[in-house]
Amino acid sequence: MLAEWGRCRWLWNEAVHQQKSGRKPTFARLGKLLTEARAKLPWLRDGSQVAQQQTLRDYAQSLDHSFKVKGRGRPSAKSRKTSLPSLQYTTRGFSIRDGRLALPRGLTIPVVWSRELPSPPTSVRVYRDSLGHWYASFVVRREIQVHPSGHGGIGIDWGVSTTATATDPTFDLPHSGHRRRCAAELARAQRKMARRHRKGRAQSRGYAQAKREAARLLKKAARQTVHSSRVWAKRVVDRHDLIAVEDFEPLFLAKSTMARKAADAAVGAVKRELVQRAVRAGRKVVMVRPAYTTMTCSSCFARAKQRLELHERDFRCESCGFRDDRDRNAARVILAVAERGHVSVEDVRQSDSPPSGAVSVAIRAGDLLAVRQQSR
Repeated sequence: MLAEWGRCRWLWNEAVHQQKSGRKPTFARLGKLLTEARAKLPWLRDGSQVAQQQTLRDYAQSLDHSFKVKGRGRPSAKSRKTSLPSLQYTTRGFSIRDGRLALPRGLTIPVVWSRELPSPPTSVRVYRDSLGHWYASFVVRREIQVHPSGHGGIGIDWGVSTTATATDPTFDLPHSGHRRRCAAELARAQRKMARRHRKGRAQSRGYAQAKREAARLLKKAARQTVHSSRVWAKRVVDRHDLIAVEDFEPLFLAKSTMARKAADAAVGAVKRELVQRAVRAGRKVVMVRPAYTTMTCSSCFARAKQRLELHERDFRCESCGFRDDRDRNAARVILAVAERGHVSVEDVRQSDSPPSGAVSVAIRAGDLLAVRQQSR
């Protein structure tokens, strides 16, 4: 696989050289150059023509996007030390035999299948991550899953002690703490890195092994967090039609005293997984601005005069006497804002019909769209 990647990387770099030389390498022209090169170079003929053609097709697509997509730069050369191997094969370049992936030149790879393929694959991309683990990603056709209608709406408020607080306590996502459980092993690997580090000269093989071990532990915790977030997001999406999510940006937590615990919670990854899964399922997702959600009463929508400190975990409304957990109250405020077709607390307070009473009543998607159009 590495030898195959070396040939494809050489072709990519040659295409980059063609572009920098002003020869305007289109995919058709690159295909002709590939035919000529395979006729002259025996070591290039030893590789799969399918993978080499797909490499040039990827380059042509990347070059086309650099002209059409804003912010995309020109394709650059791939370094042998820093670039990660990635090979793509079409249907005439691979097959699946007895649960094994068969590639050209008699290469057969045992695969640990994460799930059964719903249909015969049309292409596969074999790639390696930074830890040296190889993966195969298949492109298949599958039927669109029709999700049954949910039951009302749900509001999600993000936090650190509890990663996600919902209006319904049964859908809370507690802080998993996967990184904390492997902290001792990680500290041991990092101390080994520090002992083997060389100043002003090339690092030893032992340092590279210690660095890879530390990265493996971090990735293990990250995978556990992603798995927990996917299970939780699926449970939330399957049971609710309207999902109101706090549009929380956890970047500022990296500079606070809660940086380590916030990184362990991975609020950004959990939020992204919830939104993507809800959109694929056809649910209504409303991103609500976090401003004043903690200071606002979910019962009468009165706003507190002073902000609540982090150690104050209970919310008490001075107007109506309503009391609840501060995160639970914020989740209900977020749901109330989304139910009325708004995206911030200020929009609801300035509207003609502010909410009064319980906020757990959900409305249908059509009524929500009508309310939003009227508010505009």
